Amino acid sequence: MSEPWLDHYDAGIPRSIGSYPDKTLVDLVAQHSHDDPHTVALIFKGKKITFRELDEQSDALAAGLASLGIAAGDRVAMVLPNCPQFILAELAAWKLGAICAPQNPLYTERELEETLGASTPETIVVLTPFYAHVKRCQASTSIKRVIATNIKEYLPPLLRAAFTLLKEKKEGHRIELQQGDIWLQDLIAGGANAPKPASAAKPDHAAVILMSGGTTGTPKGVISTHRGMVIAGTQLATWLREPLSAENASCMLPLPLFHTYGCAGAQSMTIVAGIPLVLVPNPRDVDDVLKTIQHERPTLFCSVPTLFSAILAHPDVRRGKVDLSSINACFSGAAALMAETKKRFEALTSSRIVEGYSLTEATMATCVNPFHGTNKIGSVGMPVPDVRVKIVDGEDACHELQPGQVGEIIMNAPQLMPGYWKDPAESANALRVRDDGLIWLHTGDLGYLDEDGYLFIVDRKKDLIKTSGFQVWPREVEEVIASHPSVAEVGVAGVPDERKGEVIHAWVVLRPDTPAIDEKSLKVYCREQLAPFKVPTRIEFRDELPKTMIGKVLRRTLVAEFKSRVEKKIAEAAAAVT
Repeated sequence: MSEPWLDHYDAGIPRSIGSYPDKTLVDLVAQHSHDDPHTVALIFKGKKITFRELDEQSDALAAGLASLGIAAGDRVAMVLPNCPQFILAELAAWKLGAICAPQNPLYTERELEETLGASTPETIVVLTPFYAHVKRCQASTSIKRVIATNIKEYLPPLLRAAFTLLKEKKEGHRIELQQGDIWLQDLIAGGANAPKPASAAKPDHAAVILMSGGTTGTPKGVISTHRGMVIAGTQLATWLREPLSAENASCMLPLPLFHTYGCAGAQSMTIVAGIPLVLVPNPRDVDDVLKTIQHERPTLFCSVPTLFSAILAHPDVRRGKVDLSSINACFSGAAALMAETKKRFEALTSSRIVEGYSLTEATMATCVNPFHGTNKIGSVGMPVPDVRVKIVDGEDACHELQPGQVGEIIMNAPQLMPGYWKDPAESANALRVRDDGLIWLHTGDLGYLDEDGYLFIVDRKKDLIKTSGFQVWPREVEEVIASHPSVAEVGVAGVPDERKGEVIHAWVVLRPDTPAIDEKSLKVYCREQLAPFKVPTRIEFRDELPKTMIGKVLRRTLVAEFKSRVEKKIAEAAAAVT
């Protein structure tokens, strides 16, 4: 089997890791607790929690959960931002053999009901500002037990006092529990003197159910096993071992733990490596992100393209008032990193951004750019040890394509999901056995491998724009527009057109303190670098773009808003005629 990428690994990176630990993250936390009890596992708003404290408190919480009847195979949902309670709840549930089902706290009630319906948990752990939201949904879901927790429970003493006086009530954190609901800290206190539970988590058992649109765009629950999470963490810890082994190494995570990037990636990697994970609850609060960088001095910064852009645009950063010198490596994922953003952030910090690629179905990063080796512009890197990638014909998956040819990306890896939760038909569509006898994940993404085995993402199959018979990949147009010095963010998609079928529409956010540009001049800029049929027909300037919490620009939302405006104009015109 041809695997040209192996010849381009950084020195010292093994072609295969070989034997992965036959352990779970629960086992590794217990091991660190025994071997390095005073090593810091988590940092949150200045508070440090050691591996021993993490292990002991999750033991107590596991005993408390067991007293409620929670057992192996049960699903425990969490509506929590990045905070120590998230990881404590995970570990406690895993120790009982339960499966965690993290939810996005920003979901509407309809979305929360839908995603809870996908995994049917009976228990939910919720941060107090989202308590009323969960209670309104409860009657329409499988939830029987609600466990609430306050963000201040793990704040340092002075910050906790200030929060209680100034913010707790004002920002909706102070609540009264309804009858039958429980405080998380009461469960921990009640289980503190209970016998230590014997961990029921086994490597091949399901660990988490994370929501994904899959290859069809329909929300589904992706199962990641304990073994898969340890494998993902081991691969990343091996690939990034230099920045992870630096003196006082730590990894900062401002991205949500309910997403595979944070859950199976950063969390697993730091537990495998035994280094602190610095948690930031809200990636949209750039002031807090910068304050945390200055205070905690992380060596590895996990981010997404929109956050890199937001940091570059921050007034204090532009004025040189923020010290980012502790960062010597950055990991970027979840969305395409524009070449211009990478160039500017690396110049600012003197760090190296390595971009990675994967899907929730593949349990975190399966392709990553080398830390020292060549980073090719536009590439998401190469398969990490024990991962294989192929490009196949989108219409005939049996036909493997040659280097440089665009087709569907498929991958084989030891950490692939076992399937979607209770959805065998979709599982069989995504996971297919090929002639080599291996199971391959069909990603629904379009891309190509070059001669060296570097992977280039072209776009999602479903986002392909077809205009006047031509095929246009939105990302290519986005890359060109993003390279303009006045552009901060951009989204590109196809919108309906009677004559051409679809035309290219671009939505652009401009950088502050840069020369103003208009639609005409930006189109001229595009024509210098793109074939005529790739130049946007319309360019719309906006103050911001709709994004997911992980930072992906929501192209579908932009298109839906455009269609809604067109339909409104048509209706108004018809009304005027009548």
